[in-house]
Amino acid sequence: MSGESIDGPTPGRDEKRLRRIRSFVRRPGRLTPAQKAALEELGPRYALPDDCRNLADAFERKVPLVVEIGCGNGQALIAMAEREPEKNFVGIEVHEPGVGRLLQGLAEKGLDNVRVVMADAVDVLARHATPGSIDEVRIYFPDPWPKKRHHKRRLIQPEFVGQLALYIRPGGLLHLATDWQPYCEWMLEVIDAEEGFVRLDHPLTERPEWRPRTHFETRGARKGHAIADLLYRRAGR
Repeated sequence: MSGESIDGPTPGRDEKRLRRIRSFVRRPGRLTPAQKAALEELGPRYALPDDCRNLADAFERKVPLVVEIGCGNGQALIAMAEREPEKNFVGIEVHEPGVGRLLQGLAEKGLDNVRVVMADAVDVLARHATPGSIDEVRIYFPDPWPKKRHHKRRLIQPEFVGQLALYIRPGGLLHLATDWQPYCEWMLEVIDAEEGFVRLDHPLTERPEWRPRTHFETRGARKGHAIADLLYRRAGR
């Protein structure tokens, strides 16, 4: 994608301190010719400019900004952008084939209220966000890293949640979903301990109307996993 290398931005000294262990393993995957063409031809249209210090500045209109972290192949992101045209969306994802499919979908739908960043979320926020500049962050079905020795790779960690509290505006929303009960309990423990967030309710057993059903949700439900949605409001005014 134009504006950033395929491996995302190179963090500066301050940004490196924010990232200790990656919450993902970069697996290039096999690109189809159509996905490769989408990355090359559509990437520049939807990518953030290098000099974009504030994610909201990537759009001409100033409306509420939603960031989806780990948007996969874009299935949910495209549906949300269609359903909520009054908002701007930024999708963050590291998997090339998924981003290729997302770009294809955005072009097919003619959506212009979405920008895509192919890089690590911690680096993206450190480089392209300013305090209080994001209205909502949505994180749907992140990798639960179920083995105990891999828990350190989970995205939801105290340091990262503190970063989200910095960039989400007071009154803004943090919405997470998971089909892995131990990770749900982990999320609750970590986020409840962050003074910047107030939990709105117990884990929801029904999907909020604005969240589309995802591939991972369907797969988890087939395995008998309970789906939990967690909603938090950024404290303050």
